[in-house]
Amino acid sequence: MNLLQAFMLGIIQGLTEFIPVSSTAHLLITQKLLGITDPFVFSFLVLVQLGTIVSLIVFFWKDLLEIVLATLKNLGGLGNFNKLPDNAKMGWYIVIATIPALLAGYLLKDAVEALFKTPLVEAAIRLLTAAALLALAERFGRRTRQLNSMIWLDALVIGVMQIVAVFPGASRSGTTISGGMFRGLDRPAAARFAFLMSVPVMLAAGLYQSLDVIRMPGLGAFLPVIAIGFVTAGIVGWFAIKWLMNYLNQHSLYIFAAYCAVVGVLCVALQFMLG
Repeated sequence: MNLLQAFMLGIIQGLTEFIPVSSTAHLLITQKLLGITDPFVFSFLVLVQLGTIVSLIVFFWKDLLEIVLATLKNLGGLGNFNKLPDNAKMGWYIVIATIPALLAGYLLKDAVEALFKTPLVEAAIRLLTAAALLALAERFGRRTRQLNSMIWLDALVIGVMQIVAVFPGASRSGTTISGGMFRGLDRPAAARFAFLMSVPVMLAAGLYQSLDVIRMPGLGAFLPVIAIGFVTAGIVGWFAIKWLMNYLNQHSLYIFAAYCAVVGVLCVALQFMLG
């Protein structure tokens, strides 16, 4: 993998990690089109994902700080959960939503890594799954609730939905935003919780994978490639979050569902043509 390829993958990662069109699917497609066969591509992509998690933390730093401080300050109040401040409740909702994804990510790590060996097929699965979930969420979600109306069951359902983003695969933001909308949250509230809850999962995945990278032979030669992808993904990711949060205030998810469906079908067609 060269620096230009790393730069292109960083742009794709930053654009599609938060916009609900499946970043993994687009990275798989790009990997195929650029002819990237580097055995370390999976490790590279997980580490570049840390660039987008940095952009997420920077974008929501105030919310995250308030949630962490409130949760720590009110640890002794769990016995009377309903009386906890909203930020403390949100901290525990994030914990509840994180557990299913962490378990799935650990148990299915080898299966997920294998997806990068047949990229177009897996990209199609992810895109078509995302298209179905987004369309169903728009069609059947009530979208009448704000974030301060959340309960523990909402967090658990959204957390379980995140497993779909791990295996068989779909958009992480798409599945979690859809999960929130299935529970009646409006689009901005569902997106905000989806992004906040993704912080520990994405951070844990990146740090876990970095342990493997540290043991890689010839790591020094690999660092410039990682750095280019990391910085590019972080910068592009910040702007993608800002755009999506504004977009969801006035628009539906149908455009993303249609896009995923079209690109998913094209992936299937391309796979048949390339064999």
